[in-house]
Amino acid sequence: MATTTRAATSHSSFRQGLSRICHRWFFSPGAIIQICTLISTAVVMLPAAHAGEGKILAAPGVTQIEGSAGGGLTPWAVLAGYASRDDIAGSVFSSRVGVDDYRLDVWGGALNFYDRVEVSVAHQKFDLKKAGAEIRQDIYGAKVRLYGDLIYSEWPQVSAGVQYKRLQDTAIAKAVGAADEEHGTDFYLTASKLHLGAVGGYNLLWSLGVRATKANQLGLLGFGGDERDSYSAQVEAALAVMLNAHVAVGAEYRQKPDNLGFAEEEDWSDVFIAYFPNKHMNITLAWLDLGDIAGQDNQRGAYLSLTGYLW
Repeated sequence: MATTTRAATSHSSFRQGLSRICHRWFFSPGAIIQICTLISTAVVMLPAAHAGEGKILAAPGVTQIEGSAGGGLTPWAVLAGYASRDDIAGSVFSSRVGVDDYRLDVWGGALNFYDRVEVSVAHQKFDLKKAGAEIRQDIYGAKVRLYGDLIYSEWPQVSAGVQYKRLQDTAIAKAVGAADEEHGTDFYLTASKLHLGAVGGYNLLWSLGVRATKANQLGLLGFGGDERDSYSAQVEAALAVMLNAHVAVGAEYRQKPDNLGFAEEEDWSDVFIAYFPNKHMNITLAWLDLGDIAGQDNQRGAYLSLTGYLW
């Protein structure tokens, strides 16, 4: 009983400290309340028996900005949550990207069915600070594990996924010359592998994928354009080292299509640190380089994401 009380007190102090840090950096008080409520539900109120005992800590990765399990920028072959092949796992997440001229808020959730199929939903709100406008987009995703296991199979785990994107606000996509300002679909294939003790005794994870897409800036500026209105293959990659059972550091790269004539779309990259205190939650902090976005140069800034695993 005393152990449970100490754990609850520790989690409460951690959340309070995180709230102060987020407020000082780039989160509004309302966003802090929403996120901390979301995560505290997973951390404090749910029993440990639902924490997916079959997988090692951090095996699902974190939650990507389009709602799929993986890194922050790129989906990996892993599936959301700690579900074994005999049960179902659920998770929720909230993320914020703050760069020089834009802010992106994302929240949503995912279900993992028997460590075979992942379904996800995410809502994005993209704020154009200078213009005083916002773009909202909904993303519905599905991912299927085709082969292997992240750790135990000789070859990498391989998964295929799809992300259907629907813009709620289409005026800006239409204005910049998108061929389709309402909806589009991305398809991806990715392979991921965790090598135990591979780097001086530390676990090493890599992920490599290819995405077929027409999306301009994730789809926030529509799909296709005057320069190109066809699918193109884009490479996505990630590399991470587990410093211990709870902390991972790494980097990601995401190639982007360049469909619009009015402004060049550049590739994205990040460096990140992720903290996995237990199987109920994780926290990711990253520094992003998003290049030029819609004519605004050198968009760099911070990324913070929290994921809570409900069962």
